[in-house]
Amino acid sequence: MPDPQAQVQSQDHAMWSMSRTRSSSDNLARETTNSEYGDQASPDDDTEKEKTEGRRRSSFATGRSNDLNLQKTVTRRETILSRIRSRPPLGNFSHKLEHQKTTVDDLVDFDGPDDPYRPLNWAMRKKVVTTALYGFTTMSATWASSAYSPGTEQVARQFHVGTQTSTLGTTLFLFGFGLGPLLWAPLSEVFGRKNAVLPPMFVAAMFSFGAGAAKDIQTIMITRFFAGFFASAPVTNTGGVLADLFPASQRGIAIATYAMAVVIGPVFGPIVGAALVVQPGLRWRWTEYLTGIIQLFILTLDVIFLDESYPPRLLVYKARRLRHQSGNWALHAKFEEWDVSIQELANKFLIRPFQLLTTPICALVALYASFCYGILYMQLGAIPIIFAQNRHWKQVPSELPFLAILLGAVTGAVINIFNQIVYNRKAGGKVAPELRLPPMMFGSFLFAAGLFVTGWTADPSIHWIAPVIGLYLAGLGFFTIFQAALNYLVDTFQKYAASAVAANTFLRSCFAGAFPLVVTPLYHNVGVPWGTSIFGFFSVALIPVPFVFYIYGKRIRARSKWSKF
Repeated sequence: MPDPQAQVQSQDHAMWSMSRTRSSSDNLARETTNSEYGDQASPDDDTEKEKTEGRRRSSFATGRSNDLNLQKTVTRRETILSRIRSRPPLGNFSHKLEHQKTTVDDLVDFDGPDDPYRPLNWAMRKKVVTTALYGFTTMSATWASSAYSPGTEQVARQFHVGTQTSTLGTTLFLFGFGLGPLLWAPLSEVFGRKNAVLPPMFVAAMFSFGAGAAKDIQTIMITRFFAGFFASAPVTNTGGVLADLFPASQRGIAIATYAMAVVIGPVFGPIVGAALVVQPGLRWRWTEYLTGIIQLFILTLDVIFLDESYPPRLLVYKARRLRHQSGNWALHAKFEEWDVSIQELANKFLIRPFQLLTTPICALVALYASFCYGILYMQLGAIPIIFAQNRHWKQVPSELPFLAILLGAVTGAVINIFNQIVYNRKAGGKVAPELRLPPMMFGSFLFAAGLFVTGWTADPSIHWIAPVIGLYLAGLGFFTIFQAALNYLVDTFQKYAASAVAANTFLRSCFAGAFPLVVTPLYHNVGVPWGTSIFGFFSVALIPVPFVFYIYGKRIRARSKWSKF
């Protein structure tokens, strides 16, 4: 007859073994899925996890086989579908080995920190090519946002609508730019970076051709909105690609280099668009056709040269190959154990970004960065008024002052790269968010000064170089503020960086979409000097933001459940 005490000891040993296996598996998960690749669980989820673990322990202690991981909950949706399909709803599945837990030995991981399959260990040449291709893809998306603007007057005349109505083609594109990340960001964490960027960009190119072939104003509005919605995919996910490729000590330089692509698109788009619009055989439709051609050309290069860079997804590919090579079908990646939950993704990318916007750091820093981004797109309407209407320049030369903004952005990129070197030296390998702010502090004064100089030197009696210098200062200030703000948000909300970036992206697209509609009636009613000064006064009011967080940021972060680390 078996010894009762021996049975109890055997059960205790089994419980200890299963607990140890689960603990080892959790450790491997943390090693496999870096927190920088996406948000971790919300602080509010910790209590629920403790309750779940308590129920599991209770299940093991009582000998019942109702482990929560093995149960299948019949949802209302499944019940309704089952009735439609004339099939009763399925209950819990069972198997003779259902209580045998997966061991750590069955999980596929990288072969140590130096594994060449890990994106951090890719050759620098491959990293540079990958960054460049994603940068060009992003440039083609931001190009599409602004290349349409020189043709707004032709669109208004052809379809017999007002200029403000035709300007909606730019505004709706940018609103789509703001809504798209709410879909493409979670898809990148389910299907990988490449799969969440290339198919949407192909659809965006098709909508660009559709806008060019539009027969009425309604078609233009619809196609422009969806072109922006799908084109936001690379803007959303390229930051994650750079996190996959570069360690924190190099990522600041990589992001500064990539961010130039974000600026190049809105700068060169109006210039090339104006050159097409003035050609009698081309006109405004070719601003859209050329955009689609550029997007398809870059997309072809992406298909040929880009590899997936999301580490959890790469381990899925590795596990799949190992299963076929070895015949051991138990081998799998930790990522394959994730049962994708729409509720979890919605919380992370729909609810949590707005929760972060209730914190003082995310609210003010994202507001400042979004305001600057809106000013950049405001220039789509401001520069033609200052140089074409007031100074009577021809259409193509009147768009050339955009190059001053680009030159200022290049200077700002150099400043941010220098600050990354200083950051590496002072931080000593640790995360120090406040060390990201000095470029923002410096750029805040230049940005405000640039707006005032541009506005009060717009009069034709003043030499044209004066407003161009103002645009240069505004471009320099914009880039230092925008880039430092993004780095500061990522460093502050480390575990929830994806949500912080999503909040910033949504807010900045709203500003960028609204400002082009405001600038023309504003300048015509109050004049260029006072119209620009209104925005200048707002920029002056925002100057203290980086200084306050530089001094008090550490204490403010410590009081928030989202930024404690």
